[in-house]
Amino acid sequence: MIYVLAFFLPPLALLIEGKIFSAIFNLILIVLVIVLSLLTLFTFAFLLLIPSLHAIIVIAQARRKREHEELVEAARQGRMRIDR
Repeated sequence: MIYVLAFFLPPLALLIEGKIFSAIFNLILIVLVIVLSLLTLFTFAFLLLIPSLHAIIVIAQARRKREHEELVEAARQGRMRIDR
C-alpha cells in the first residue's frame, strides 16, 4: 500500500515512513520538474516519474535496512539458530 502512495504522492509516503529530508528533497524535485515542464510546454512531463521512483527506492531501502537490523539483533541475542 505504501508503494502505491509513493507512486502517486511521493512526499507524503516518505513522511509516513519517517524520511523527512528525503521528503523535502522529493518535494523540491517535483517543483523543479513542474517548472521545467511548464517552461517547455509539457515536453518533459514524463519526468514526474523521477520523484515517484525516488520515493519507492528510498522506502524499499529503509525497509530492507530495518529487516537487516532486526536479523542482526536476533543473532546477537542468540535467538537465531545457525545451521552448518
